[in-house]
Amino acid sequence: MILKPLPAFSDNYVWLLHDGKKALVVDPGDAAPVFEALGDLGLTLDTILVTHHHADHVGGVAALREATGAAVYGPAFEVIPEPVQRLSEGDTVQALGLTFHVLDVPGHTAGHIAYFCADVANQAPLLFCGDTLFSGGCGRLFEGTPAQMLASLTKLAALPGHTQVCCTHEYTLSNLRFARAVEPDNAELQRYQAHCMAQRENGLPTLPSSLAQELQINPFLRTRSGTVVQAACDFDAAVNPTASDEATVFAAIREWKNQFK
Repeated sequence: MILKPLPAFSDNYVWLLHDGKKALVVDPGDAAPVFEALGDLGLTLDTILVTHHHADHVGGVAALREATGAAVYGPAFEVIPEPVQRLSEGDTVQALGLTFHVLDVPGHTAGHIAYFCADVANQAPLLFCGDTLFSGGCGRLFEGTPAQMLASLTKLAALPGHTQVCCTHEYTLSNLRFARAVEPDNAELQRYQAHCMAQRENGLPTLPSSLAQELQINPFLRTRSGTVVQAACDFDAAVNPTASDEATVFAAIREWKNQFK
């Protein structure tokens, strides 16, 4: 299996997974880069996976389905271009000989889902997480609550550490600037930031990341860390560094990120 992020718009990625003959794509907000890759690589599009309803994730679905006949899968309770096979937690998708397990991860949108594949020959597990988890960050809470997003991120964090995190925006450097504001003395964060800066300077994506990496550097997965709790307290006086629960810490960090320049 070959995994490839296809750049779209200014900072999106459409994820392409293929076996040299058949392919699946995840969150094709723009059909053009997918058609180009299919032609260049001589692939047949078999499956389209959608994580949530935002236009930059579904804008190319109809054109791709009409041109290729690919099966489309998406969240059970969001408006996705029809026809679409509706999914929620506990469902699975069979594609390219692989099994993708569906996880409900509300927060960014109310019905957001993710796809996890544990058994990919000769490579680490795959997580297609849409806009729930980013490298160094997480999605904005457009339709969900801090408690919902925290629960979703906790669910993803429990997956195997070597899982490849395939999120759909190249937000990493911006997220890491914020993460450094939260944890300026985090040595692994400093190392990872330097690595990601070199990647971008060489015209390469920073993704996929890994869950093990994110657990070391992503403040939204580190809401139990004493340094993150103290940073939340310093930002928001309502956060009690000894008594506040994780949801309160998460909400403070998320609001800080919303304001961060």
